[in-house]
Amino acid sequence: MPELPEVETVRRGLQPVLEGARLAKVEARRLDLRFPFPERFSERLTGRKITALGRRAKYLTMHMQDGPVLICHLGMSGSFRIETDDDSEMLGVFHHERSKSTVHDHVVFHVVSTAGVRSRVIFNDPRRFGFMLFSEEPAETHPMLAGLGVEPTGNALDGVLLASLLKGRRSPLKAALLDQRLIAGLGNIYVSEALWRAGLSPLREAGTIAKPGKKAKEQSERLAGAIRSVISDAIAAGGSSLRDYVHADGSLGYFQHSFAVYDREGESCPKPGCGGHVERIVQSGRSTFYCRTCQS
Repeated sequence: MPELPEVETVRRGLQPVLEGARLAKVEARRLDLRFPFPERFSERLTGRKITALGRRAKYLTMHMQDGPVLICHLGMSGSFRIETDDDSEMLGVFHHERSKSTVHDHVVFHVVSTAGVRSRVIFNDPRRFGFMLFSEEPAETHPMLAGLGVEPTGNALDGVLLASLLKGRRSPLKAALLDQRLIAGLGNIYVSEALWRAGLSPLREAGTIAKPGKKAKEQSERLAGAIRSVISDAIAAGGSSLRDYVHADGSLGYFQHSFAVYDREGESCPKPGCGGHVERIVQSGRSTFYCRTCQS
């Protein structure tokens, strides 16, 4: 499933085409995806101006002038592509083929820019685990978003806040970091990478970095910084491009080339002077990659 950096790069790819544009027509080519489409879905969007395209955790938010907010989730196989009248191919350069079968083109947004340029933004989802819902109130109050924690971007997530979120928690540190009620949008890959950067074991009790004392304070600051930096680096690189994940402009990200531990079982730990090796364990049914030599 796409993680936060992939969703953010999709948002940035769609932003120049969608923000400020008018929805001339909206086609929903089936009744549902993971959930049924909202009542009068196409009718309520057609003719609206898109004032902003946002992101909250792994959700895209499309804000309409005098209309509902459209909340989109890509699910496991969802992707957007952009077509123009004189170019019906996905924009950008392919490094891996991606299915373009129109059978899986479930939603088509026909948009007209302020300059009169017509484009089509198409949501394709073979497995149909994505969804599109309306929020009548501010998007952050929708049940899908209301319980989400702090974003792992910017400076809001610091050591003090992280320690307060983890205080008293006896679950493994990795499991706590994946709790979307605490930190929104962190996924399996980037938690493994952040824990390696911070030198902390995914198996240790989460609350240990929230205990009184200089050592725990240093650990919480180090981990907060590692989370922010790994997400920032992944966004800058265009995401992880797991399998053949494609951005809105058709290009692929390459953060996976920078993985230190994820999917590198048996390889030497890249931390200078460590001498250990990357191991793979299973936590809550998901793979965790770490180095037991330098992560404690």
